[in-house]
Amino acid sequence: MTTTATRPAAAAPVPADLRRSALPLRRRLTDGFSKSLMGLALLIALIPLGLVIFHVASRGLALISWEFLIEDIPNSARRAGGGMGPAVAGTLVITGAAAAMAIPLGVLGAIYLNEYGKQNALARLIRTMSDVMTGVPSVVMGLFIYVSYVLVVKEQSGFAAALALGCLMLPVIIRSSEEMLRLVPDELRQASAALGARRWKTTVSVVLPAAISGIVSGVMLAIARAAGETAPVVLVAGTIFTSNWSLDGANTTLAAQIFKNAGEPFVAAQDRAWGAALTLMLIVLVFTIAARLISSRFAIKER
Repeated sequence: MTTTATRPAAAAPVPADLRRSALPLRRRLTDGFSKSLMGLALLIALIPLGLVIFHVASRGLALISWEFLIEDIPNSARRAGGGMGPAVAGTLVITGAAAAMAIPLGVLGAIYLNEYGKQNALARLIRTMSDVMTGVPSVVMGLFIYVSYVLVVKEQSGFAAALALGCLMLPVIIRSSEEMLRLVPDELRQASAALGARRWKTTVSVVLPAAISGIVSGVMLAIARAAGETAPVVLVAGTIFTSNWSLDGANTTLAAQIFKNAGEPFVAAQDRAWGAALTLMLIVLVFTIAARLISSRFAIKER
């Protein structure tokens, strides 16, 4: 006669409400108090942000139109009308060129630091220099490019402004990308190596897709900072009143026009400054949303 062993029935999962009620009263109160503090901190952080957005939108929304985005800048600050076409073009060209220089170098540098260099002497030197460059004021970077490039070629240009902004973006991208790569579990690397993949293949097909969302966030923060910088552009790019879609010759940006028009005593110039500020915010918002949508197509989906 054979007997079959019976397995004990698995215990039914305890509902979350019962688990919560089983906690001591002190722990529940502490948990609720901590959540309330976090919600309050979030609300406090959102209040000034909301006030800034509301104030800029309320002052600049009336000026936003297609003509404002494409028309030339008036050559007289007291003149009403005109637009920010040259500043929009300059912002897109200069920031785009700076991003094209800084993003590949920054991401490749972060890959070297986290995947290859680790703690060797060169990696420690790069980290130290990146930390130092992160704290350098933008006007100092503008003076550096002015002395090392503008005085040599004897011409202010959009390319010089792109160099200055790229130098400001580079350390931010390196450090933020390295931190995102550190968050990728080593188990993913080990699993890829166990399947016979080389390190570069693991980095490209496993590590980068796992960290792409965080890397994009760091890149967009760097781009937003560069798009809002004024001192380097004023020093090395000069100023123009008509659109220049190339990196040769003088150029201008929305941030530079905000600085210039906001300091004028004329109402028309101040209105253009508010319109330029809102335009800059919208450009950064549009590119941030686009970058998030594109990165989501390459990120590793949660399972």
